[in-house]
Amino acid sequence: MFNISVNRIIDKPIQVVFDALSDHANYQTFKGIDKSSLIKEGSEDKNGLGAVREIVAGNSTLHEEIVTYEPPTKLGYKITYSKPLPYDHQVGEITLEEKDGQTHVTWCSKGHITIPILGTWYFDKQIDKFGSRAFGSILKTIASR
Repeated sequence: MFNISVNRIIDKPIQVVFDALSDHANYQTFKGIDKSSLIKEGSEDKNGLGAVREIVAGNSTLHEEIVTYEPPTKLGYKITYSKPLPYDHQVGEITLEEKDGQTHVTWCSKGHITIPILGTWYFDKQIDKFGSRAFGSILKTIASR
C-alpha cells in the first residue's frame, strides 16, 4: 500500500492556495505534469463536487473525481481510472488551515497498485517516493508564484 503524506507551510492566503489546487484544468503548469483537463464539471462549481480531472504525467494517465469540496479548507479526490498501472485508490485529501496569514497544507493519498506481488513490493514504494516529490513540487510552485 502506498501512503503519501506531505506537509507544507505556504506564505500565501488560504484562498489563493485553495484556488490553485482546485484549478483542475491548469495542473499542466506544475512541473512533471504534461497535460491536465477538466473532463466533467462539478454539480455546483465547475471544479467542485463531482468534477473529474484528467492528469497526464509521462506515460501515466489518471482520472480523479472530486469527492469532497469545502472551499477553502478541504479538497478530496479519488482516482477512478488509471493507466498503465491499476490503482485501488482509497483516499486523496488536501486540507488547508490558515494561521497568521500563512497556509498550512497537508496532502495525503493512500491506495495500492493491484498488480500481484510487484504492486506491493515495487510499485507501491515507487508511488510513495515519486508521489511525495510531485505533491511537494506542486506546493513549492504555488508558494513561489
